[in-house]
Amino acid sequence: MKKIVIFGGGSGLSQILKGLKLFPIDITAVVSVSDNGGSTFRLRKDFKIPAVGDISKVMLAMSNTDQDIVNLMNYRFKQSRSLGNHSVKNLLLTALLEQKGDFASAIPVLAKLLDIEGKILPITEDNAELMGITTDNKKIIGETSITKCKQKIIKMTYDRPVKANPDVITALNEADLIIFSSGSLLTSILPNIIIPEIVIAIKKSRSPKLYICNLVTQPGETDKYTVSDHIKVLNEYLGDHVINIVLANNAPIPEELATKYATEEQKDPVRLDEDILKKMKIRTIKDKLYMIEDGYLRHDNLKTAYLVFSILMERE
Repeated sequence: MKKIVIFGGGSGLSQILKGLKLFPIDITAVVSVSDNGGSTFRLRKDFKIPAVGDISKVMLAMSNTDQDIVNLMNYRFKQSRSLGNHSVKNLLLTALLEQKGDFASAIPVLAKLLDIEGKILPITEDNAELMGITTDNKKIIGETSITKCKQKIIKMTYDRPVKANPDVITALNEADLIIFSSGSLLTSILPNIIIPEIVIAIKKSRSPKLYICNLVTQPGETDKYTVSDHIKVLNEYLGDHVINIVLANNAPIPEELATKYATEEQKDPVRLDEDILKKMKIRTIKDKLYMIEDGYLRHDNLKTAYLVFSILMERE
């Protein structure tokens, strides 16, 4: 069975994994653990642990359990002051971290409960905060502050030295395809590739490196970015010519929905600039990659997964 390693965090990675788990692929999902918003922030503060929110979200996306269990895991205690806004999945993972001492021991227990095939790995076991450096050299600490920052952030790092999860290095050494998922560039993708050991392992791998490009821009982060602009940001951390394939949407977004995104969220469709990608020697795989779910754009997880599987099958 072909092996993939996919980097990401939050909703973008979860959406892609919903499709990938349906194919005969050995999946290792590598998740950033620097989220510091909402329930996750309070758990990090109270228990001095890395972020559990993105990992628990990814675990549900990869689970093969029934919908009642999924609904239970997503349930939030809204009427309680002490448990207010904590989801069951976050509390369970926190309890396991308390019992087992680290993600390496805690995640397999919850994975067994959720009937998960494949691996889910935190990029690090260290409890570190993301740090963004602005154009005037100001340090913005924490994922939430970075997301809200109105100044241009030109560099991402951590607020302290961070050690890569050795299991991620092992998975990269064995991977047939390395994928960078859709999602926030600054707070979901880059946290995985600002650790030098990870970048070295990615560069050493002879496997193709694929980027699944976002459907829309992120306000204050990727305003007016084209597909190639997203890859150029990744290149700043990985080096030129590391990414050699991109999956990108080439279908127009319905005008009414595009207007809604522009006016309500200041987001615009990411333009596919094939001429620049060709000059960058990046193979472009294009298709209608979106679906509309509850009035929002999402990656069509089944079509995206099929295209990823097709890339793997080319290497038979």
